[in-house]
Amino acid sequence: MTAPLDAPESAQQADPEAIARGARNVASRSLTQIAWQRLRRDKIAMIAGLIVLLLILAAVFAPLLVKWFGYPPTEFNQAPIDPATGGVYKDPDNPFAGIDKTGGISWDHLLGLEPKTGRDLFSRILYGAQISLLVAFLSTILCVFIGTVLGIIAGYVGGWVDTVISRAMDIFLAFPLLLFAIALVGVIPDSAFGLTGNGLRVGLIVFIIGFFNWPYVGRIVRGQTLTLKEREFVEAARSLGASNRHILFRELLPNLLTPILVYATLLIPTNILFEAALSFLGVGISPPTPTWGRMLSEALPYYTTSPHFVIIPGVAIFITVLAFNLFGDGLRDAFDPRSSD
Repeated sequence: MTAPLDAPESAQQADPEAIARGARNVASRSLTQIAWQRLRRDKIAMIAGLIVLLLILAAVFAPLLVKWFGYPPTEFNQAPIDPATGGVYKDPDNPFAGIDKTGGISWDHLLGLEPKTGRDLFSRILYGAQISLLVAFLSTILCVFIGTVLGIIAGYVGGWVDTVISRAMDIFLAFPLLLFAIALVGVIPDSAFGLTGNGLRVGLIVFIIGFFNWPYVGRIVRGQTLTLKEREFVEAARSLGASNRHILFRELLPNLLTPILVYATLLIPTNILFEAALSFLGVGISPPTPTWGRMLSEALPYYTTSPHFVIIPGVAIFITVLAFNLFGDGLRDAFDPRSSD
């Protein structure tokens, strides 16, 4: 049986105005809005981003959190410590009660105490986060700055300039960075370049990581620049008489911000691990300033009597690196133009 001739038109086809409104809504979304919608659908990346945000806030407000929930990170407390094994007593008033495998975790010491010294682990973890994130962020900024400038120049100018910069990338990538860092940080004097103590060491580590890791960013930027400089908007700018500087930093650079941002989030955990490795080897930040790598190194002799001392800084490094990696992967997928909406 056929449909009646006087059937309403909406029953036979979609409303043209509704289709037009939907098309306008889709067309009005910017690339940033599309990427944000994709990122919101990635629950793992959102959880990782929340963890990253909490880590940053904990590091920034470490003095306030320690004042409320902990003790100064360099304050020694020998009363609950067994002088023979360095472990923490279950009951400080009764040494015969034995060693507490949890390391004295309580409301007063949320993550327990360090063996042998009795320092509060909660406050040392927070202050260690300050050092790790500070070094990671500053070195990443330096690395991205150098890599972006040299990469965009190499890709746009080409010729002998591209050859020189590309060969410099190959040399830096083949450089034994860890050995160089150990040698340089180990022989640096107590004061230089107007800096002293750990301020000098932080600056030196940031310089080593940023200056010698820029080729990783430079290669990505160079490859993207080689593709973008052949696009129509660059030809249009050139035909209008735009200078090379204008094309580089007003036309090409804004289109490179997305891959640079994504790679920077993936570079931060690598820099955190590098700083932790230097501290673990004893050539990073000088004690008593707490760092996760040095805490892990100092914990190794006590893994049988105080396993929490090994587990806590190790878990802090693991969670931080994993969160940054997952968030970086989510950003990469969100900004990928080949991803489906």
